[in-house]
Amino acid sequence: MNILCIGDIVGRPGREAVASLLPKLIEEHDLELVIANAENAAGGAGIIQKVAEELFASGCDILTTGDHVWDKKDVFDFLDQTPALLRPANFPADTPGHGFFVTETKRGRKIGVINLLGRVFMRYNVLCPFESATKVLKEIYRQTRIAIVDFHGEATSEKIAFGHFMDGKVSAVFGSHTHVQTADEKILPLGTGYLTDVGMTGPFDSVIGQKKESIIERFLTTIPHKFEVATGDVALNGVVFTIDEKTGVTTKILRIQRRL
Repeated sequence: MNILCIGDIVGRPGREAVASLLPKLIEEHDLELVIANAENAAGGAGIIQKVAEELFASGCDILTTGDHVWDKKDVFDFLDQTPALLRPANFPADTPGHGFFVTETKRGRKIGVINLLGRVFMRYNVLCPFESATKVLKEIYRQTRIAIVDFHGEATSEKIAFGHFMDGKVSAVFGSHTHVQTADEKILPLGTGYLTDVGMTGPFDSVIGQKKESIIERFLTTIPHKFEVATGDVALNGVVFTIDEKTGVTTKILRIQRRL
């Protein structure tokens, strides 16, 4: 079975790319499940109910997030009510929302999806993602042996270490957060598919999705400037994992870079 994981969706341009390109990708790759990181989908930072529902309507089955999940305050109740919209599982237990979800694919197969937040160079003092993943997997294993992890983190070393830690325990691990797709896709020795960062879905004539002029000015002056979502050269970044439904191992990985 083929599962598409879409990189960080940035603002309206990213949502338009998903709405336009995803139906074609679903048909082209015979996709059974679509996971998308949506923490920057509302105005470039955060997620709200209207935007989440728009992405679900465009064909996304599971939405993951990261350190920007709390940027829009009206998302709190919606997180609690929407198991398919995840926040990182290694936030404290009483945090609103769900850190993992076991869903059924279009063909009735159960897959667990886990969202985790890295700790290196990140702004939140969250629980250990390695320990949190181990704990969550015990619950997922009661329903299925197929699981995919979105590890939202800055440091490549932390992501790579986590991938090796998860080898043989989950079907695939993909990283998000940096908005730059890496070229290190691989199947680890025990069968776990891995990619350090899946990249960004949004405007690429930019600095990781934001207007480049204001970002350059900030570097030049060190004075904070308002971030604004850019508009040009819109593309969708993602990765397709082909997973053996009997064994749960990844048999093929294909990175996706599709211009709008």
